[in-house]
Amino acid sequence: MAGTALRVAGRQLSQHSGAGARVLLRQMFEPKSCTYTYLLGDRESREAILIDPVLETAPRDAQLVKELGLRLLYAGQSGQDSWWREADVGLGILRALPPPPCLPRTPCPPGPGLLSLPVNTHCHADHITGSGLLRSLLPGCQSVISRLSGAQADIHIEDGQSIHFGRFALETRASPGHTPGCVTFVLSDHSMAFTGDALLIRGCGRTDFQQGCAKTLYHSVHEKIFTLPGDCLIYPAHDYHGLTVSTVEEERTLNPRLTLSCEEFIKVMDNLNLPKPKQIDFAVPANLRCGIQTPPS
Repeated sequence: MAGTALRVAGRQLSQHSGAGARVLLRQMFEPKSCTYTYLLGDRESREAILIDPVLETAPRDAQLVKELGLRLLYAGQSGQDSWWREADVGLGILRALPPPPCLPRTPCPPGPGLLSLPVNTHCHADHITGSGLLRSLLPGCQSVISRLSGAQADIHIEDGQSIHFGRFALETRASPGHTPGCVTFVLSDHSMAFTGDALLIRGCGRTDFQQGCAKTLYHSVHEKIFTLPGDCLIYPAHDYHGLTVSTVEEERTLNPRLTLSCEEFIKVMDNLNLPKPKQIDFAVPANLRCGIQTPPS
């Protein structure tokens, strides 16, 4: 039942931005770690962004990219470029103010197809990112992750920088606490936010590993996410109850943890006593290197 709802949501999600422009949005689900991957695109320019791909479902994502005419520019994080073909397309999709030194400013090439850029909200502990495999399946893409994540990457992003795709842009908002390198991506018109593990639907990411800090997470959510308009849609990196989307107003008023005072929140987070994520021992080391531990034969 939940799987059917997820598939329907993935087919039908779309939003308007600016003067009636529609952003293409596909929400995809990986059941083992209950992870959402998001594809956003500009229907006019055919440029797109992919958020939080998962290793096991990277072939599915690559197939969707091909079906929609995408050309993948970036894919999470990496440090092993020697056994992948270097990007042979321009990197003008990612524009930052101010631009980091590593960011090329060559124009995007002309021609058909939807330019697509996968990025990660943080270095995940419960699954291996699909970024590395996508770089192999779709040669030419490069890796993107927060500079504060500690992960290797072709492109490191920082708080306040924007990732442009066609008429749209995602603003990077640092939202540490679950990990030091967590970021939230906010669509330029503030109609939707992709919150990673910082803010979940009626919950939040844990803070008891990967240099997590409950106090930092509380302030991140209240200052970087809850300050968005109340009708801003919240799309998390995970959900374990079959829910797909919330709003800022819902979470400001209904989230059982984040409606507490900061002191009460810290006490709750310090006493969750959750088991260690099953994949953490190999997921984190792999994700620090783009999700690929050995080069393909």
